[in-house]
Amino acid sequence: MTGQDENAESAADGLVDRLAVIEDQPLESRAASYAELQERLRARLEGADSPR
Repeated sequence: MTGQDENAESAADGLVDRLAVIEDQPLESRAASYAELQERLRARLEGADSPR
């Protein structure tokens, strides 16, 4: 496994953990948490297109 693969796996694990935390929140606060998570994912995916 390469370092990039390990980073992707770690990020996926973090996403699953974050989703579990959101699901445990009261219903009225989930929408804001999902919106924040969506924004973080969007920024990460857009950054994946930039040269390193």
